[in-house]
Amino acid sequence: MGFLDLFCAASVPVLKVLIITGVGSFLALDSINILGESARKQVNELVFYVHNPALVGSNLAKTITYESLISLWFMPVNILLTFLIGSALGWVLMLIAKPPPHLKGLILGTCSAGNLGHLLLIIVPAVCKEKGTPFGDSDVCSEYGMAYASLSMAIGAVFLWSYVYNLVRVFSKDSGNNGTETVQEDLTIPLLPESESSTKVEGKMKVMFNSMKQHLRNLSRHINLKAVFAPSTIGAIVGFVIGTIAPMRRLLIGTTAPFRAIQDSASLLGEATVPVVTLIVGGNLLRGLKGSGISIPLVLGIAAVRYIFLPLFGILIVKGALHFGLVHADPLYLFVLLLQFALPPAMNIGVITQLFGAGESDCSVIMLWTYGLASISLTLWSTFFMWLVA
Repeated sequence: MGFLDLFCAASVPVLKVLIITGVGSFLALDSINILGESARKQVNELVFYVHNPALVGSNLAKTITYESLISLWFMPVNILLTFLIGSALGWVLMLIAKPPPHLKGLILGTCSAGNLGHLLLIIVPAVCKEKGTPFGDSDVCSEYGMAYASLSMAIGAVFLWSYVYNLVRVFSKDSGNNGTETVQEDLTIPLLPESESSTKVEGKMKVMFNSMKQHLRNLSRHINLKAVFAPSTIGAIVGFVIGTIAPMRRLLIGTTAPFRAIQDSASLLGEATVPVVTLIVGGNLLRGLKGSGISIPLVLGIAAVRYIFLPLFGILIVKGALHFGLVHADPLYLFVLLLQFALPPAMNIGVITQLFGAGESDCSVIMLWTYGLASISLTLWSTFFMWLVA
């Protein structure tokens, strides 16, 4: 199995993404205006509320069982580490680059959240079909690869909409009003005479209690708990329930299932997600060509985090997990775990910035550069990862 075979197998999926992205950019041209700004925003909402949850839920229901879920326990840990390490590296980048306040959430989000769903759903099955890969029979590879990609997408969606969503929300809010509210009114309650010691203690306790309530109110305003149960998260929960509970699985999954029409309908809706989201990214990338206030060195710093430092950390983590017996020595599973550290920023970060109207043009520039560089970095890292797990 030569380097050229591995390189060709790794480059085909990336080429597919580039072609669809190019079509999206073409449709967003002012002279064409099929995928203009208002159209992209409406389609974004459709993806958020319909296509994403249908894709996550239907794929998980079909490919994840209780037994496979137990054997894949390390994947959620691996994805959590990509978010935590990416956030830490993003924080270091902010200390060095000193960006304006309204960009901090966007920088942390793009450094921590990779495209853990849509790209893997394109790359893994396409790699399985190529000759010269170390993953064996293409049909078996595609079946297991889809399970790995679906689980990655579901877990990534939970972390994205519970962590990055609130991160961008907090910093976009802070940039407008500095996000600080004092509780001085709770601390200026007149003190009672020294002789009334019990009343004095009671007053201090009341001050502490009121102060704590104020801090909790501030925290609840900053963290939108509804995002934890975003449509994609609900879709993941439904998919897990159907896939892991045998009676429900028999009712919905399979050619003889009595309610298979429900699963088939969800699958039809979900199948549209990858091309639609990729088209939207192409349209958003076109906005990046018009530029924004974000500096190119800062964008290159984000690219360095995602394409140099995170993959290196990923190699250490996955190799360490294999050495200590935390993961089984399945080349495809190891490949997916490694690939999770080398992906470009999540496409849905663009959806999040549009929902809040914060840093949209800056996000477009970041996506333009990072996805442009991904065509090179993903091909090279995929080739190296396949050689590493062979």
